[in-house]
Formats: sequence, C-alpha cells, structure tokens
Amino acid sequence: MADQQSAPASAPVPAPAPAPSPAPAYVPAPAPVQASAPAVSTTEQGRYNFRAAAVVGFIVGVVDILIAARFLGKLFGASGQSAFVNFIYQVSAPLVAPFQGIFGNGGSTANSFETADLVAIVVYAVIGWGLVMLIRIISAPHGTKPATS
Repeated sequence: MADQQSAPASAPVPAPAPAPSPAPAYVPAPAPVQASAPAVSTTEQGRYNFRAAAVVGFIVGVVDILIAARFLGKLFGASGQSAFVNFIYQVSAPLVAPFQGIFGNGGSTANSFETADLVAIVVYAVIGWGLVMLIRIISAPHGTKPATS
C-alpha cells in the first residue's frame, strides 16, 4: 500500500480566518446645535439702506450726464436752435450757474470750453459720494462698521 506521509511538525499551520463581526447597530447622528444668538461680524457688507444709496447715485448720475451733454454741446458748437440741444441747455443751466465765473472762459462763442461745467460735474459727484457714505453710516446696524468702498 502506499505510504501516506504526514506533514512535518515544524511546518507552519495557517491561522484560522477571523469570524466575521456582526454589523454595528444603527446609531442616529446627533442633532445640529443651534446657537442662541447669531455671531455678529464687526464689518457687515450690504446691511445699509441700499435703495436710498441707489436713488442718490441715480440722481447724481442723471445730473452729471446732463452737465456732460451741455459741456460737449458747447465744446463742439451745437446749435441752440435744435429742440434737443435747447432742452439740454435749459435744464442744465441752473445746475451750472453756481460755478460760472470761477475760471475765465477761453474760446470763441461758437465753440467754447466751459470749465464751469467740468467743475460742476466734479462737485456734484463728490456731493453724491458723500451722501451715499452718510446713508451707509446712518443706516448701518449698531455695533458694526459699515463696509467701505
């Protein structure tokens, strides 16, 4: 008969496979914790009265466009007999009147470089910027610094 050879005693014996562990029981996630008071930032953007600032910006923009149209009309010698040009001159005249005479007018009567128009544009733009900043400061929440831009 055939001799069966047994495995030598010094040969390593494979370790038994670990028993599969049971699946962990379902543990519900903890509920999110809500703070009792919201965190207050020291700088808040967009919390001022945006509509009031937009209205001021719109009005200043319209005034500056009217004065710029007047400046260009005078510079290029647009005819005052045209209804549109006459309208621009009539509407913008009271806006420019406080600044007439600051600088001398150099140029002919047909084409004139009116420095009063340029001064008026700059002054009205600065006044508009100041009003917008004032609106942002006044309407900012207490304890915050309004964003600057």
